[in-house]
Parts: sequence; C-alpha cells; structure tokens
Amino acid sequence: MSPAAATKQPIWLKNKCKFLSLTANNITVLKSIRFPDHTMELLYLLLSILSAFSVSLFHSLLLVLRRVFFNRLPQSERVTFYQGTVWHERRLPAHHSFRYSIRYALFDLDYAPHLPPDHLSPDEARRVAKTTGPVFLLTIPPSVGYEQNPLSLYYCYDGDVDDSASNLTKCIAEVTNTPWGERVAFVFNPNSDLVAKPLHVSPFMSIETSYCGNLLFQDMMGNWKIRASVPGDSLWVSISVQHPEHGDYFVATLNAKRTPVSDSDMFFWLMPHKVAVWIYWHALQLWWKNVEFVQHPRYSNPNYREEAVVRNQKLQCCAAVGCFQSRRIDPPASLVAAAATDTTGRWLKWRDAKWPWC
Repeated sequence: MSPAAATKQPIWLKNKCKFLSLTANNITVLKSIRFPDHTMELLYLLLSILSAFSVSLFHSLLLVLRRVFFNRLPQSERVTFYQGTVWHERRLPAHHSFRYSIRYALFDLDYAPHLPPDHLSPDEARRVAKTTGPVFLLTIPPSVGYEQNPLSLYYCYDGDVDDSASNLTKCIAEVTNTPWGERVAFVFNPNSDLVAKPLHVSPFMSIETSYCGNLLFQDMMGNWKIRASVPGDSLWVSISVQHPEHGDYFVATLNAKRTPVSDSDMFFWLMPHKVAVWIYWHALQLWWKNVEFVQHPRYSNPNYREEAVVRNQKLQCCAAVGCFQSRRIDPPASLVAAAATDTTGRWLKWRDAKWPWC
C-alpha cells in the first residue's frame, strides 16, 4: 500500500472531523439554544393547561351541585371584596396597552376563618415589616382548583386601623410571574418607594438598560416604583418600571371599589383563569408586534437574585445621600456608611419556579 493510500482518510472519518470542528466552533451557540429545556418547558406548559382545564371543570361541577343541594355558607365579616380594573401600558420597545376587570378579596389575617394558601401568616408579616398592628392581605383567591395571582399585597399597620393613613407604615408585595410560577416578596413604603427589580416578570420586556455606565440588554437592571393607598371604600396600587434614559416605560395600575358579595365562590368563579387568558393573549400580541423574546436571567446570570439584593442596598444609599445633594450639602460619611449596610425595609424573599422552569 502506498503512503498516500495509507494516509488517505475514509469519507465517514472526514465527515466526522468536519462535524467535530463545526461543533467546537459553534459550541456557545448550541448551548444558548438549549433545545431540551425549551422542549420540556413547552411540554409542561401544554400539560399544565390541560391539567388545569380538567381540574377546573371537575370543581365547577362540584360547585354547581353544592349550590343546588346545599345551602351557601355565610360570608365572614373579616373578608372584604373589591371589584375594579387593571390597566397596563408599555411604551417601549413597542407601544401596547390594555385593561381588564379584576376581583380581589381583602383578608384580615388575624381573624379570617379561611385564609388563602401559600401566603405569609400575620405573625410572619409583622416580623418582616417590623410592625405591631393588624395585617390585611389583598389577593385573588384560588377558584375551582386553579390559582393565578400576579400581585398580592399585605397591608401592615402600627396601632389600630382607622381612616388615617398614618398607621399604615409598611406593605409587603408578592409578585408571581407567568408561566414559571416564580415569586418574590419585598417590603415597601406605601407612600412611595423604589425597589431594584428582583423578578423576571415578562419575557417581552426587551429594552437596553444603563447600569454602572454600561448598556445592557437586560430588563433586570430596571427599578420598580410602587405606591399603594389605604384600603377603604376604594383602593389603588401603582407600579412603574423606571429607566435612567427612557423614564417610566411601563406602568401598571389597579383601581377597585368595595362591593357587597353574598357568595364568594361564584364571585371569584374562573377569575384566575381570566387573568391567565389575558396574560397569554397579550403575550401573543407582543410577539406579533415583533417584540424581542428575553430569556429568563437564570440562563445568562444565575446570580441575578444576589445582584438584586446589592442593588436594593445601593438604592437605599442613594436615597439617603440624594437628600443632601439636592441641597448642595455633602452628606456625612457616617450616614453613607450606615445607608450602605442597613437592610431595614429591603427584605427580599424568593420562591423558586416550578419544574421544569427551575
């Protein structure tokens, strides 16, 4: 056999070498695509929709039978019901706005006989908010076996509840994203507060954000400005996403009024389902408008939670220093150091996403 023939490689070996070379050159791209993860996520989403539909249908039939053959239970005086409107508007990267009707329940956590599951107890809320008075929870209760609760609020009072807003010193927000089911809870001042964005709420929030002098295509670098009124005959909540160059490019508000309810099960029937339908429907519209899909930050930055805690502390430090700078006075070094290390009111707690999102 000639040397040339001996060194000649078979066709299959040449193709294999080419394939390995191609794989080595594009390994980063292939890793970023994550085919198995996306396949499992899509499968889980479809199965969860089918499962929720089956469970809700079964519980709806039970609800009808109970209304026909059994007397309705009297409503607790410790639960107040609200009906109103949620309004969303985003100005970037494509203008999109919508509103839909919503129903909420306000529970007095110390006395309500049936508390919604998977929430803080009144003692836990008081410990986190560092308050001593009553605690009320505003939330959408589960309906016929399904829960969809983008925002829940705890109203934490110091002293007795009255018509004055002075006793409402702290609130705790619980924000849950869809479809992952990941949740973050944080304390804020209801009069007005600024919180470093700790949760990937929407995969269609693709806007470049300035942080430490660099432009990053990450929505996690924004801040949430949040305010809430004292719940009475009416209530409102406002959340905006701030950008250092583009201002408040996303705003969400809740306005609701107290309403009498004789049957809470029928009042909230399919309410979580309607919220889910609105979320997916408008996500589809954003996709149709060619809004860029943003991956969950856990893929590109597994430490996004730790970074949110650090940015929260920096926001508090900037707030303390800013009041002096606005008056052209240099802040004391002791104040800067205390603001940088004090985490009062900057409590953050996450609940992991559900499988296979985790």
